Amino acid sequence: MIVDPKTETLSGVRYVHSPHCDDRPPDMAMTLVVIHGISLPPEQFGGPAIEQLFLGQLDPAGHPYFAEIAGLRVSAHLLIRRDGSMVQFVPFTRRAWHAGESRLGDRTRCNDFSIGIELEGTDTHPYTSVQYDQLTQVLAALKQRYPSLRDVRGHSAIAPGRKTDPGPAFDWGRLANYLPSGLSLA
Repeated sequence: MIVDPKTETLSGVRYVHSPHCDDRPPDMAMTLVVIHGISLPPEQFGGPAIEQLFLGQLDPAGHPYFAEIAGLRVSAHLLIRRDGSMVQFVPFTRRAWHAGESRLGDRTRCNDFSIGIELEGTDTHPYTSVQYDQLTQVLAALKQRYPSLRDVRGHSAIAPGRKTDPGPAFDWGRLANYLPSGLSLA
């Protein structure tokens, strides 16, 4: 797995452009990867709703919960589904709108310097083995292409009290065993 230097996307991964992105601040090095968990409708897997949300095409009448979130302008760089298939929405060098109000140490606005990876899942359902396999391969490809990356955190770590994902079901120890050299979880 490699990041294509011409498109700044993962080679061989389906790309669907999200309008919910913009340019990073000038000369902003990417230093952080944020791991998220998402399921739409909540606690349900499969289906097109996550992609529709990131594209701004979620039908508010499609599910009672969708009426609450259909107007959100959010995205992530990459989605890793439960079966390991992936969809990329934003080139890695652009700013995806995934972290919201956030802080890492004394730095705020984590979207400015991070890459957002969504895993299809919930705080309470274990993530799949293939998701961990894909995630470690993606992290290795990202670290190779963007040597400035050094930290990997959950959304809950950069937005405490506001976000809980990827939740207690995410096995940080498992990820630590296969984390590419030069990346830190703590």
